[in-house]
Order: sequence, then C-alpha cells, then structure tokens
Amino acid sequence: MIIKSVNLETVCGITSSVPENIHPEIAFAGKSNVGKSSLINALMNRKSYARTSAQPGKTQTINFYNINDELYFVDLPGYGYTTVAQSVKQKWGKMIEDYLHKSTKLRAVFLLIDIRHEPSVNDKNMYDWILAQGYHPIIIATKLDKINRSQILKHVKMIKMGLEVEKGTIVIPFSASSKQGREEIYELIQMLMDDQADMSDMEDQEDTDNQVQTDNQVDREDQVETDNQVQTDISNADE
Repeated sequence: MIIKSVNLETVCGITSSVPENIHPEIAFAGKSNVGKSSLINALMNRKSYARTSAQPGKTQTINFYNINDELYFVDLPGYGYTTVAQSVKQKWGKMIEDYLHKSTKLRAVFLLIDIRHEPSVNDKNMYDWILAQGYHPIIIATKLDKINRSQILKHVKMIKMGLEVEKGTIVIPFSASSKQGREEIYELIQMLMDDQADMSDMEDQEDTDNQVQTDNQVDREDQVETDNQVQTDISNADE
C-alpha cells in the first residue's frame, strides 16, 4: 500500500454529527499510551501527523484522516484515563457508540493492546463492547520492540486468553520503531477495501439485473397490449 496523500479532513466532537463519507473507514481504538497515534502515523508514513494530547484525557474528538482520497483512518478517543470524570467518560462512550451505529462506511475496528501486559479490565470491556456493536475487532499488539522475539507467541496467546477472543480473531504484533507488522496491516486493509469493491460491483450488477427484468416485463406488457389491439382491430374489420 503506497501512501500518496494524507489529510485530517474531519474532527468530530461530542456535539458533532457523524460525517457521511463516501470512502471505506477503518477505526482505531485503544487505551491511553498504547501507541495508537504512533501506529496511525506509521501507517500514514508520517512522523507526527496524528498527535497525542500533551495532557492525557484532553483529546475528546473522533479524527477522520483521508488517505489517498480512497479511505479513512478514524482515530477514536482513548479510554482508561483514571483522572477523567465519569461524566466525561460517558460522553466519550456515547460519541463512539453513535459513530459505530451511524457510520455506513465502517469496515473494521482495530483494537490496540500493549503486547507486554495482560489485557486490562478496560481492554476486555472495550473488546466485548465492540463485539456487541456488531463488529469483530482486529487486534494490533503494540510495542513489539519492547519484548524479546522468543516471547512473541507467548504474549500473543496471553492477549487472546485475556480478551477471550472469538475463534479466528486476527492478532498482528506491531512495532512503531521498526515498523514490523505494518505490511501485514496494509495487506489486511487492502483486503477489506477489495471486499468493499466486490460488494459494490455485486450491488451494481444486481441493480442492472433488476433494471433488465423491469425492462423485459415492460416489453412483455407492451407486446400483450399490442396483440390485444390487433385482435380488436381484426374483430372490428370482420363486423
């Protein structure tokens, strides 16, 4: 996947409406300091385009990054801030819930988990909550460079067990420093986009088939009407 252009197109706050985008959307969720901005920057091939707030808990928006004018990376507010008031957390939750319910272009939700540690209660709650919204989270195990290569499989298994993931759940270890795992994420995103293109082609073909069927029905009705008129004319001539 070659990144040609990046544009922070929409910043959606608590009182904002979800934009009606025309391109597929890939959403990124994760708790504070899990490396979400670093992942998004790496995928956009930018050093610091997606920025973290200097004060954790202050970022209260959903950011839509237009990529190549063909898809969006959607940066969801982080969770797990211990110093944020419960009322604010509830507003964030409602904002994210509205987005998941109202977006017609959302194709996948990437849930970021720190590969070094067992998933927290907040991680587990977020995983279950995304499932409840009708999506099957793709797990990105961040901070891969912080553990030894020999520990990767063990820690991936730890994450799967901690989240109690569905069978077949994809887990991709990722390092923001070495960019290990980025190509696998690119390939997955491309597959999601290709599936969307195939679906659009199927819908277009269905519309075409329906139109052909309608036209054929109209032609048959016109032919019946013509035949009836001919018979009427013949009967009048005989009289």
